[in-house]
Amino acid sequence: MYDFHSPKQKTAIGSQETEPRPSNIIRIDQNLLETRLDRLITEKMTQILNAMLDAEADEITGAARYERSGGRKAYRAGHYERKLTAKAGRLELKVPKLKGALFESAVIERYRRREQSVEESLIDMYLAGVSTRQVDDISQLLWGDRMPSQTLSDKLKRIYGEIDQWRTRPLESEYPYVFVDGVWHKRSWGGRVENVSVLVAIGINAEGHREVIGVTEGMREDSASWEQFFRGMIERGLKGVRLVVGDRCAGLVATVGSMLPKAKYQRCMVHFMRNVLSKVPPIHREWASAALKAIFAMESRESALAKAESVAAGMEARRLKAAANCLREGVGETTTYLLPEFPDGHRRRIRTNNMIERLNREIRWRTRVVGSFPDGNSALMLVCARIRYVTANEWSAGGGCLIVCVWDHLIERKRSW
Repeated sequence: MYDFHSPKQKTAIGSQETEPRPSNIIRIDQNLLETRLDRLITEKMTQILNAMLDAEADEITGAARYERSGGRKAYRAGHYERKLTAKAGRLELKVPKLKGALFESAVIERYRRREQSVEESLIDMYLAGVSTRQVDDISQLLWGDRMPSQTLSDKLKRIYGEIDQWRTRPLESEYPYVFVDGVWHKRSWGGRVENVSVLVAIGINAEGHREVIGVTEGMREDSASWEQFFRGMIERGLKGVRLVVGDRCAGLVATVGSMLPKAKYQRCMVHFMRNVLSKVPPIHREWASAALKAIFAMESRESALAKAESVAAGMEARRLKAAANCLREGVGETTTYLLPEFPDGHRRRIRTNNMIERLNREIRWRTRVVGSFPDGNSALMLVCARIRYVTANEWSAGGGCLIVCVWDHLIERKRSW
């Protein structure tokens, strides 16, 4: 039973009184502490780097500052100030000036490379579709400072200019083999997102080396896009084309026939087989796959066409009429590589579009993280940047030579073309 007259119970029940707080609690202003710590780190980093610069100057001159030495190679002539951006903040360095020797600092060079690598990474992020605000945030995190908008703009203009110059360069060599394909991506257009393609062409030049000879944005892989694409390459000097390899895209076959009358068209064997097998139910797919492979194992075009007719008849016997029609319709343009004008040693490489498909996988891997591009130019610039990186690093490391070992055969045959 409660005693309502008890002072202790009044305090516990009806009063707002609280127990007194201890007077020895330390309160810390976290923002102020972080600011002072940042300032302290910046000061210490500045002192350390300036000491390193002085040590480098002593090593170059052969003597410490103010030291009298017979082995002195140069003399101090004061210093100049240079600001360096680091994760610790902006550092004010005193770079020594010398008389009688050139002062080259490994410290400055190391940080200069770091600044360049960070800036290039930020540019790559922007080309990949990262917003300017996100680039600023990442710059603050990695670099310790925000990238000035003018710096970003200037570097993008330089990169865009280099890419456009590379895309529109003259084509001085002959390219008997040309591989073409389109890479689809999403872009914003008129307030909505739609699928558009970037058209890519790889040529095999007169030395038997592969080279990306064309990259452009085609709204769709239609006849107008292909005509514009090939017209641009022809105006830049594309010549000597004898075979164009690609998928059966709308308008591609007609464009090759009209704009490159001396060239023949080779449909990608791999994609053609997939198209036929897509019309075959699973119960017959193993047989159909082996039968299609037998067609393209033939050593002459006549025997391949005869084998194809036999396989089509077998499909009809199994009530696979759609697959048989697909086979008969496309086997002619898929066996162009077997014509006698193309050397035997080239056939395995020119019957498929695998070469450009590998490049397309690299492009898709790079563009998939973006989702939707804000405009066509940013998509084209990113695709070109990735292509230039892959061709400069992977193709030049031993994979550039494609068919040079049998090129003499094609040169000999060229006289009869």
